[in-house]
This record gives sequence, structure tokens and C-alpha cells, in this order.
Amino acid sequence: MVNKMPNKNSAASDPTILIARVRNNFKQSIQTTSEIMDELAPLIVTAAVQMSTALLSEHKILACGNGGSAADAQHFSAEMLNRFERERPGLPAIALTADSATLTAISNDYRFEDIFAKQIRALGQEGDILLAISTSGNSANVNVAVEAAHEREMTCITLNGRDGGELSSVLAGDDVDICVSGPSTARIQEVHGIVIHCLCDLIDYQLLGEG
Repeated sequence: MVNKMPNKNSAASDPTILIARVRNNFKQSIQTTSEIMDELAPLIVTAAVQMSTALLSEHKILACGNGGSAADAQHFSAEMLNRFERERPGLPAIALTADSATLTAISNDYRFEDIFAKQIRALGQEGDILLAISTSGNSANVNVAVEAAHEREMTCITLNGRDGGELSSVLAGDDVDICVSGPSTARIQEVHGIVIHCLCDLIDYQLLGEG
């Protein structure tokens, strides 16, 4: 037997209202992107240069985040390891969110806040890059990951959100804070997706030249 949620509002199935909501989501996304584009562009360029320099020096990029940001970390690593829009050899990137055995072992034996930090201490090398993703800046395990990356003398690049939260305060040195002060988590994640594609495009351009 399938449980069905009661439809107490006839407007909930009105196509005109539903289409209006879709259009409003598009408009909010466009507005958020347009308002922050000029502010983020120089930061994205700086981050892409750091990533390209690391890759050319035979270093790697580690990426982490929770929930939708975990998916973004895997999205980025997939574009690096496989390809973005052009044919090229795979580039070394590891999503620290993808190994369920490791994640559950660390969270069970130690604490959830350590799930990325312990991997960084094992896999990270001086000169590597950490791409840390959070829509609020207040994800404890992401912030601890940044601290672990600093211990390994890695540079950190963040896809951040809101007012930057605690994440902005733990950055140092040449770290780059790409912070989207959007009106909602959904809008922030949409901009993060564009930033990831910009990073991939700029990395390919710096490594391969014009396509």
C-alpha cells in the first residue's frame, strides 16, 4: 500500500502556479549569479592559477564537503580525472567524500568531524591543494579538514557561502575564499556549480591553451 500525502491545496496542482514557481527559481538563480559574478571572478582566477601550478608540479587536489557539497566535490574530481570539455590526460584529484567504508570507519572509531581530516593527514602532501566546500562555512568536519591541510602545508581553496562562517576564519596565507552570499542554500549551490566549471575551464586553458 502506497502512502499518499493529502493535497489540501488545489493550487498545488495548478500548472500556471507551478510554472510561475519554476520561472521564479530561474530568475533568483540568474539574479544571484549576476550580482556576485564580478566579485568572484578574480578569486576564481587566483584559485585556478594555484590549482594549475600545483598540477604542473605533480601535486594533486583533494576535495571535500557534506550533502550537496559532497556531490560537488565528486563532480569536480570527476571532471579532473576524466575530462571536462576537451580531450586530455586525467588530472590527479580525489574526492574525500566517496569512500563509504573509510567515512564510516572514521566516524565510528573517532568522530564525524574527523572524516576528512584523517584522510588529508594520510594522503595530503606539501604543495597539494584542498578544495573545501560548504554553503554555510559552519561545517565542523570541513573546518577541521582545512586545519589538517595547513598541517600538511597545503593551500586551501574554499567554495563558501552566507557570511563565510567559521570557515573564513580558519583560512590563512595563500588560501582563497570564494564566498557566495546568496539568499538560500539552493542559490549558493547553483553558483558553486558554475564556479566548479569555471575552475575546470581555466585549468584546461592554462594547461592546454586555446581549444
